[in-house]
Amino acid sequence: MILYPAIDLKDGNCVRLLHGEMDKATVFGSDPAAQAAKFEAAGCTWVHLVDLNGAFAGAPVNGAAVEAILARITVPAQLGGGIRDMATIEGWLSKGLARVILGTVAVENPALVREAAKAFPGQVAVGIDARGGRVATKGWAEETDVMVTDLAKSFEDAGVAAIIYTDILRDGAMTGPNIEATEALARAVSIPVIASGGVSSLPDLIALRDTGVIAGAISGRAIYDGALDLTAALAALRG
Repeated sequence: MILYPAIDLKDGNCVRLLHGEMDKATVFGSDPAAQAAKFEAAGCTWVHLVDLNGAFAGAPVNGAAVEAILARITVPAQLGGGIRDMATIEGWLSKGLARVILGTVAVENPALVREAAKAFPGQVAVGIDARGGRVATKGWAEETDVMVTDLAKSFEDAGVAAIIYTDILRDGAMTGPNIEATEALARAVSIPVIASGGVSSLPDLIALRDTGVIAGAISGRAIYDGALDLTAALAALRG
């Protein structure tokens, strides 16, 4: 199972939100590229990036910070937030991003996800963010009647590289991930599932790994707070 350390970008800074609320942002650093380099130096094999402003704006906002990160690291990076058309997808992939994450458009324009996954094999992931099993969009600001499993299953034959499943009520709350729901989703589809939201300790990571069906886990606040020791976590997952 791969550990994806998260860098959430707001106004060019590294931040963490609580439950996805922009007015509950804690700034952890003003140099995202330096933070990404630290993750690579620690042995991380991927970096997870989120353009928080972009998720609300519907277009990239923290592009300069993302480009600085890509220039600084050699490990692959994936990015979500405000990527809602083919031109933006092509633009990011041409700049060296390894994988784009499509969230809102997966609900509103699933044909775009299919088109992108076909055009860029292995480089398109679907981000599914949920409250109580229902998908939320537009930076989690809008709730839909779409069920998580139904949305995931609709992309079974599309060729998407991964599904990133976030339980919004666990995100940034340091209360542990929703292992049961994440495992159920991973068993319901053949697409690799990456867990996000609430991954806050080594036991959390081990519990996700021990399901045997979860491909990866994203953690942010716990790493910055020191609740999750990155070196120990990577060693445990390698072991």
